[in-house]
Order: sequence, then C-alpha cells, then structure tokens
Amino acid sequence: MPEIILIRHGETQYNAKETFRGRADVPLNENGLEQAQLLSEYLTDDKIDVVYSSPLKRAVKTAEIIAAPHRLKVNVVENLNDIDCGQWQGLTLEEVQEKYEEIYQDWLDTPEQVRLPGGESLEDVRSRVLPFVQDAVMRYGEGKIVFVSHRVVNKVLICALLRLDNSSFWSFKMDTAAITRFTFDGNRVVLTSHNDTSYLKPLNQPPRNDF
Repeated sequence: MPEIILIRHGETQYNAKETFRGRADVPLNENGLEQAQLLSEYLTDDKIDVVYSSPLKRAVKTAEIIAAPHRLKVNVVENLNDIDCGQWQGLTLEEVQEKYEEIYQDWLDTPEQVRLPGGESLEDVRSRVLPFVQDAVMRYGEGKIVFVSHRVVNKVLICALLRLDNSSFWSFKMDTAAITRFTFDGNRVVLTSHNDTSYLKPLNQPPRNDF
C-alpha cells in the first residue's frame, strides 16, 4: 500500500532563536545538518520511490541528504513552500507577541480564522498542498513518497489527511527533522507514526517548543 512520509527540515538559526521564518530562505545550521544526516541514516533501509521538497534551502538540503543513499533526485515544488508569514517574517516570537498582541492571541486560540498580516492563512496552505499530495499518491501507487517541508505545512497536511479542520492545528507538535507516516488502506488514511525523532538521540538535546 502507498505510504506518505512527511518530514520537517532540520534546524536553522531561526528555529533555535524562535524567529518566524516563512519564506525567508535561511539555511540549516550545524545542528540541522547533523539532524538531517541522522535522519538520512534512519531512512536508509526504507525503499523510497520519490522525494519532493519545498523550494527553500533548509528543506532542499534536508531532502538532498535523505535522497542521496537512494540515488534519487529531489523534486522541488512550490506547493510545499512554507506559509507566507507576511509582516511576521524575521520577527522573534517576543516581537510578534508585543507588536501584534491581539492577532497573535487569535492565532493561538482560533488559528483557522487567522490570516497572518500581509501573508497567508492555514486554508491558503491547505488548498495548495493537499491536492498536490493527493495527486502524488495517485501517481506512485504502491510506493513510499517523501515530502520534505515545514512545520505549518506538515501540520496542516496532518489535519487534512485525518479529515480534521484547521482548528486542530495546535493539537499536533512537529519538531525539526521529525517524521510522520501515513499509509493508505483502500479509501482510508491511517496515521502510523507521528513526530518521530528517536534517531536524534545521539545529539542529546532537550525537546524544543513547537516553533
């Protein structure tokens, strides 16, 4: 049966400093590169058929490291791009909480109703990501399909695949370099694992906030 493997890119300095990323094309930091390498080693025995990636370099680099042992090229697609954070891009969490106090609280309470100032809503993300993933599943039939993307994109996809609306966005955590897997059993999508970071134990790092 077909399997979807959703992967969040490795860590960047923006993640480490809790800075809103969006379309800012920040690279993996040293820790992120180590995460990606451990992730790649963990997936070596999986028979991966195709790898798709967001166009942002933090995702592309993660995808390239994953794809290399399988001798696969990375298919870069705009559909997997991170949410457009608009005016929040490049601001720290503290700055957003201070400058956009009311809308940030709405983002925490009712994320499905919020459009980030000058940017996208969760529904915008869902409308470009879900059809692409569904099409890829139809195209590759019984294969294993890897999608390397971003926290917001993956969380929106998880909601969509489980037939939940975007109000469930905060019900899932997605760490850097984490894996979430789904299989397809007829018309049913089955979540088989979520936010797996077991392979990152050699780094001996404390868990981070959902950011």
